[in-house]
Amino acid sequence: MATTFTISDLAREFDLTTRAIRFYEDMGLLQPERSGPGGRNRVYSPRDRTRLKLTLRAKRLGLSLTEAKDLIDMYDSPRDTVPQLRKFLQVLAEHRGQLESQLADLQATLDEVKAHEREARTLLGKSGKAANPVSA
Repeated sequence: MATTFTISDLAREFDLTTRAIRFYEDMGLLQPERSGPGGRNRVYSPRDRTRLKLTLRAKRLGLSLTEAKDLIDMYDSPRDTVPQLRKFLQVLAEHRGQLESQLADLQATLDEVKAHEREARTLLGKSGKAANPVSA
């Protein structure tokens, strides 16, 4: 594995645009060194690569970038992981609650759609016209 990475290396590895990586940098999630004329070239360390990987994992879990940054920044602090794990559990519990609420809302909407489908089929049956077979 390389000891440093270019923005193109990371974009290719994580299937991201360079713009997305620059956005994560603007959010303070990544802190590449600069090289070349006028510091135009970004040089990412293995630490930046790990932070990007953790950011994308947090994003897949549905965490905001602010939540991701707070959690990732905690790992740069002292070696006592208990506060970090407690914070992580708190964030995950809050997020799980939001997802469960959204799931309940979706289930209620789905139940309502099914009820309307049944009602429409019943009305079609009473009118003497066959219901158009639609997958239920």
